[in-house]
Amino acid sequence: MQHAFHATDDRKTLPTAPWVIEKTALTETLAVDPKHGLSSETAKERLSRYGLNRLSETEAEPAWKMLLVQFKSPLLIILMVGAVISAFTGHWIDAVAIFVIAIFNAFISFWQEFKAEQSLAALREMSAPQALVRRDGDQVQIAASDLVPGDILIVKTGDILAADIRFLQANRMQVDEAALTGESEPVDKHDRKINDQEVVLADRLNMGFMSTLVTGGTGEGVVVGTGMRTEVGHIADLMSAAKEPKTPLQLKIEALSKVLIIAALIVVAIVIGIGVINGMDLAEMLNTAISLSVAAIPEGLPTVVTILLTLGSQNMASNNALARKLSSVETLGATSVICSDKTGTLTQNQMQVMRIWAGGETWEVSGAGFDTSGEFLDSKNEATKVEEGTPLWPVLMISAFCNDARLIGEGAETSVQGNPTEGALLVAAAKAGIDVEELSARRSEALQSFPFDSTRKMMSVFAQLPDGRTVLVAKGAPDVILSRAVKVRIGEEERQITPELRADIEDVIDSFGERALRTLAVAYREVSPDELDHDNPEQEIVLAGIHGIMDPPRQEVPHAVAEATGAGIRTVMITGDHAVTAKAIAEQIGVLSGSQQAVFTGAELDQMKDEDLNSAVKNAAVFARVTPEHKLRIVKALQTNGEVAAMTGDGVNDAPALRAADIGVAMGITGTQVAKDSAALILLDDNFTTIVTAVREGRRIFDNLLKFVRQALTANVAEVTTILFAFLLMGADPLLPITPLMILWVNLVSDGLPALALGFEKSEPDLMRRPPRPRDEDMFGGGMKERILIRGSALGLLTYYVFQEFLERGASLEHAQTAAFMTLIFAQIWHVFDARTTTTLYRKSPLGNTILLGAVGISIVLSLLAIYSAPGHFVLGTVPLPLSHLLGTFFVAALPTLVLSGLKEMFNLKFV
Repeated sequence: MQHAFHATDDRKTLPTAPWVIEKTALTETLAVDPKHGLSSETAKERLSRYGLNRLSETEAEPAWKMLLVQFKSPLLIILMVGAVISAFTGHWIDAVAIFVIAIFNAFISFWQEFKAEQSLAALREMSAPQALVRRDGDQVQIAASDLVPGDILIVKTGDILAADIRFLQANRMQVDEAALTGESEPVDKHDRKINDQEVVLADRLNMGFMSTLVTGGTGEGVVVGTGMRTEVGHIADLMSAAKEPKTPLQLKIEALSKVLIIAALIVVAIVIGIGVINGMDLAEMLNTAISLSVAAIPEGLPTVVTILLTLGSQNMASNNALARKLSSVETLGATSVICSDKTGTLTQNQMQVMRIWAGGETWEVSGAGFDTSGEFLDSKNEATKVEEGTPLWPVLMISAFCNDARLIGEGAETSVQGNPTEGALLVAAAKAGIDVEELSARRSEALQSFPFDSTRKMMSVFAQLPDGRTVLVAKGAPDVILSRAVKVRIGEEERQITPELRADIEDVIDSFGERALRTLAVAYREVSPDELDHDNPEQEIVLAGIHGIMDPPRQEVPHAVAEATGAGIRTVMITGDHAVTAKAIAEQIGVLSGSQQAVFTGAELDQMKDEDLNSAVKNAAVFARVTPEHKLRIVKALQTNGEVAAMTGDGVNDAPALRAADIGVAMGITGTQVAKDSAALILLDDNFTTIVTAVREGRRIFDNLLKFVRQALTANVAEVTTILFAFLLMGADPLLPITPLMILWVNLVSDGLPALALGFEKSEPDLMRRPPRPRDEDMFGGGMKERILIRGSALGLLTYYVFQEFLERGASLEHAQTAAFMTLIFAQIWHVFDARTTTTLYRKSPLGNTILLGAVGISIVLSLLAIYSAPGHFVLGTVPLPLSHLLGTFFVAALPTLVLSGLKEMFNLKFV
């Protein structure tokens, strides 16, 4: 990656590794005085030279090009060819109608994709941070996009770093770099140079990187990279050339289109062959060919697919899932494995004190995350009141006093300013009724503080109590605290730590560790100011207690994992955390169960060949301490095994895996812009349960799409067979039972509206108890192909029979065609109620889908207008039917559905 650029005099150049340079040398190279900052003129010149501090976005495709792309659909191509042929043969009304339908289909798809991109653009704008810099000797707030190399950036707890910086000051600075490196714990930063030029990104401890979060301390840094010159920009650049795989729905629609096109060509070839043998006129054969082409193609399919996916995406958005691409809605329904991050997705992303050992006893602490409501439960699971004089009191008091974090808000709305672990200690104290705000105020009056650092692994405060005594209170790693402790508080007394007592305390620490709890010990010592060793203050201290802390699972996640498991969907945890912690969480939420027991680490993956990994992922439950490269390999291994893989992620480092997965799922709250750009779905609440809800919606949408396909193709088969029967049975001079425009009317209006209403069907009772659909399964499985052919042929034969019957009784051609037209319409309306379910027969209440009832009503009214109005006569060539003929077609049309459905029910015939 290139960081180098020219300074103001165009002669000095920044080295490619700013972490190896002394602070003074670096600021000289950048021609900036850290105390004064850049001048406004210099900043303006550099902004002009290096551009805005923004990640380059892929150039948006022009709207006109997005619209033209929609016409790549084979179904639309067939329609356009049909329109051209109709115009060539003089059937202008047919040509205009077909052309308008094709344009409408294309526009619907274009508009939904356009709106999805607009939603994402709005989401991007929400993430733009501000920056506090020193310019012209003053501290000023500017838009992060206006930062330039050489700016002095001033940061504090809670800030998002707006550019890559080299720290010039780092006062107890901690930065959460999970979005970039995957490291789950905040990283301690310093301002000293690093001698290793090849040090890995995660170990560049004097550097701060764009989009990472300051979780503790204050500091200043000089900007050494902006926009695409940052580490985040480097990964964004790599992602720009990545290709996304086609979704299962796209593949299925393409396969269906090919089948329909081949079928249309075969039928057209048959009819033309018959026409040539019988000496038919060329224009008449072309007209018939157009009729058959229109009949064989479900013109409404592209529109219905788009509308159903749009409805699904809207339902998902109301449940906190934003679909960037409509096809991702259905892909979720085909998902067979969900690879989920742990922190924030499966867990609350809020540290919580779960257990406390104090006075020789252990208490469980109830509550959720940073919510300050909760209880302390003893070994009998009874709530204990915490007050002065009880063993828990000094532990909680010390933890809250020896603390740099702050609580913001109250109750369930509480948030933490500062280190999340320290915040968890404050929350535990607040649950006991301790006034943590008062302690914070008294903390400012402390005689002296000894801050935490990575070498000491503890923090202590020397303070004067209200009664005049002076005390040192400390908290830190249990092994460090215990090594300095000479006594332990048991009950109301301080006991000397014997080897046996030390072993008991170590057992407590180990038991907390087995529960995946991070442990933190607290201690104290009464000491006078003249006795305190200020270079090594924590000596001969008294151990007061031990906290067990963790980021607990979200309460709703175990149920969601169980629902996914019941639906045949594996949940695999992929985390940068330690294996012990990940395994414990996996056991709690049900990921580690049954045959899915294997836990792998990144180090183990490094030793595996691709073939070994392909085998390992089959029963893997947890992948811990993984890198972005590992995530990418895991996704590819799952896909090699035929899985449809969903992958969650929030960091820039997750982008390659998000792009490669069948469906990438980015976090909307903690996710970076690059992660969101790479994903197909964005979780607005960062919650695993939302994924399962989206999977359920995806399955419902695909179910309803199959219902539409069944209904629409049954109509198409009926129309084709009606014409085929006429050609096969009427001899050398066959007549068309229905015209091309009548076919279009059936497909788009009389049958199209009710078929579209099938998209509003509620989910089947067994929806989340079925296994996922195989990746290579076509849309005609489960006897659907046979049902379409048998039902369609029966309807086509009936329609031809009515047409032929009216002709034999002396009716005019127009009268016979109108009767056949209405027979076909009514037959489809009867059939739509059977198509409402894919798994049961007539077990749904006819009133269960009010939208379908409304669509059927509209369809009937419009169809009656088509035969009883002058516009209908002119456009469709219909004539009015006597009431007796109309009622006759209505009741006759019910026969195929009633008879075939009865046979299916009586003999359990799946193919009928």
